[in-house]
Amino acid sequence: MNGQMMSRKRMVLWRRVSRTSDLSHPRFEKESKVNAQLMVAVLAFSVASAVDAQVVSHPVPQIRGLESVSVSGTGKVSLVPDRVTFTLGVQTIAPTVDDAVSQNNTKVARVIAALKRSGAAEKEIQTANFFIMPQQDYSQGQLPRILGYQVSNNVTVTRDKVGDAGRLLQAGISAGVNQASGLNFTVADPTRGREAALKAAFEDARAKAQILAESAGRTLGRAMMISEGASGQIQPPYPMGRVMTMKAEAQADVPVEQGTEEVIFMVSAVFELR
Repeated sequence: MNGQMMSRKRMVLWRRVSRTSDLSHPRFEKESKVNAQLMVAVLAFSVASAVDAQVVSHPVPQIRGLESVSVSGTGKVSLVPDRVTFTLGVQTIAPTVDDAVSQNNTKVARVIAALKRSGAAEKEIQTANFFIMPQQDYSQGQLPRILGYQVSNNVTVTRDKVGDAGRLLQAGISAGVNQASGLNFTVADPTRGREAALKAAFEDARAKAQILAESAGRTLGRAMMISEGASGQIQPPYPMGRVMTMKAEAQADVPVEQGTEEVIFMVSAVFELR
């Protein structure tokens, strides 16, 4: 009895397993189709998510290059100098150092006093050089022999009234100056004329860019970059030979002309081409 019941249970279990394992069973086919559809949907979503993530994390930039033309321009402004500088000196020679220095000191003191009487302020007079040099005889076949000593003392005068230059020079010469050099006229304020020169330099650069753009069949656009270049001053030379040969007894002021200075500014610019 117990054996028959066990056999029946085995047969029922085998039939259930057989029905479940049968691939052609309608219920299994329906479940398989549903599972397959779910798997396709999941795969499609995963692929779409991966593509979206790639696009978001690695965008492709769209850069548009601007065509341009690079030029430079020069601006010049002529200015009248308002500062004069010159150097006056006294040279003396004597058999001994003491005598040469004493004579030089006396003459230089007279020169400085004369400059002050002629309008030069103490702050405008500055000692530029002082030296003592032995005068030696270099005869052939003999050792050098000292003949005396030369002493030189130079002072530099800087004056913001250029019209006083001739009078100050003559005052120094009349007081004993026998050396002169370095007459120079300058513009005291370096910013004078800068604005006008920079504007002229930029307009010169833009005019060049306009010519190049038209030659290329293009239209000149905005200035994308502007930079200032080197600047300087062109000064005419003023030799001092005439002053050096003036005699001490001359009474007329030394004739000098200040002329003009040409201040130059340069700019570099990059303009857009359209």
